[in-house]
Amino acid sequence: MKHIVISKTGGGDFSSVQAAVDSIPEGVGDVTVLHIQAGVYYEKLRINRPNLRLIGEDGVRLSYDDYARKPGSEGTPIGTFGSCSTYITGDNITVENIIFENTAGSSDEVGQAVALYVDADRVAFRNCTFLAAQDTLYLARPKEERVNRSGRNYFEHCRIAGDIDFIFGSATAYFHECEITSLNLGKEINGYITAAATPEDKQTGFVFHKCRLVSDAAGGSVYLGRPWRDYARTAFIDCWMGAHIRREGWNDWDKASVWHTVHYGEAGSEGPGAHADKRVGWSKQLSESELEQLTLEAVFGGETDWIC
Repeated sequence: MKHIVISKTGGGDFSSVQAAVDSIPEGVGDVTVLHIQAGVYYEKLRINRPNLRLIGEDGVRLSYDDYARKPGSEGTPIGTFGSCSTYITGDNITVENIIFENTAGSSDEVGQAVALYVDADRVAFRNCTFLAAQDTLYLARPKEERVNRSGRNYFEHCRIAGDIDFIFGSATAYFHECEITSLNLGKEINGYITAAATPEDKQTGFVFHKCRLVSDAAGGSVYLGRPWRDYARTAFIDCWMGAHIRREGWNDWDKASVWHTVHYGEAGSEGPGAHADKRVGWSKQLSESELEQLTLEAVFGGETDWIC
């Protein structure tokens, strides 16, 4: 196991996270541990090596400020994908104690501004924070040319903050005891927590287990989610929900056809935003047999050693 120290103030092996990642030869099978010392690392970062552990000291921030409507080199907007502050495309990665952020803000001129994009399998985050506004956390299914990879992501004791569709994508992701913070836009509708794009052939999209949904936004102004794609799957299990959550819970994105294709469910919701009897009729309260299919082991196909 190789160890690399990254320090903004000197004394480490590198002063840049990207330089440290780039120093790892391609095809290395052993685990490399990146120890990132405290500081703000203003880098558009591409973590494209597998078998890494990124361990941050208190206060480590991986930060950038691109946004979807920013003109690129050819004068056209760089788009949602181009806005990402950090890209993770290497498999078998664990991340601890790091803040990922996009500081572009939230406005009509900015649009989407992604803090982190993950297109990889077996990627786990612990005690991390993800900060942006629209489209904070983009979790993608691996591309077609790498279809043998599953796109499994795990989050434990993390904080995710944003407003519109701020946890979105096609991956299979399990969130355990995380804090989900909806920003206050000062509007009648203050956003949507999720926008899953689960592929039709996947049995699980996003699962939130024992999470806390918090906000200082107006009561009843935030939806649990809406479907980016027609077969979106999202479940909230034993979660506490603040008063900002709308009674109907879910939005169909003005596509009534998805009532017959999405899988939106809850079980054991608590708090002022838990209204099991008021949710839209095309969502459901999950049965015991359905919950058995949404345990950590079931979601990840019985393979959980990578998150330990």
